[in-house]
Amino acid sequence: MKPVHRPRAVLDAAERREEIIQTARALYEEKGLSHTTIQDIANRMGVARSLFYHYFPDKDAVTAAVLDAYVEDYLEALHYWNENRRRGDIEHALRTITHLLRTALFEKDSFRTALASRENSALYIDFINRVAEQTAHYLIDTTVRDYQQLHEVRIDHLYETFYVLIVGMISYTRRHPEVPDEVVCDLIAQTLHMDRGLPHTT
Repeated sequence: MKPVHRPRAVLDAAERREEIIQTARALYEEKGLSHTTIQDIANRMGVARSLFYHYFPDKDAVTAAVLDAYVEDYLEALHYWNENRRRGDIEHALRTITHLLRTALFEKDSFRTALASRENSALYIDFINRVAEQTAHYLIDTTVRDYQQLHEVRIDHLYETFYVLIVGMISYTRRHPEVPDEVVCDLIAQTLHMDRGLPHTT
């Protein structure tokens, strides 16, 4: 009897699960959340509905996985921003993080539009909370640490301050998409008591 290659079987299962997530995400972006069914996902994949239920108990479960994928994409973009920002250049950091917030979180597609609708408010709140939590932890561990080498951090309760700031900025820019980037930069800098007037190093 040939040996069973368990690691390969696990990998295949993980790949199939990821395929379901990506298919659901594509359909959500094309058709919207409420107009996509489990049968639609199975049809797009060319498989039976029973395969879907082997990996996810219901549509809510795969939707949660799609949200996880969005958060992961956002964190990847945030990491890229942090790696490529100009150390010590506060104005550049403010402009580029504002641009990141607008593009990564508010790109227009059917899913994100549906996510922000009243009927999906619980999902939207969950998504924003996850983004705020992950962003706050990441910035404190990276960007704030670099900032402290050149400036004094003049706020207490770092995590809580960043969390509230991120949730507030996301909500405000969603409600007022016309707000200029300069205003968003000012709000971030004022909330964090940043030393914008000091010369930066290269």
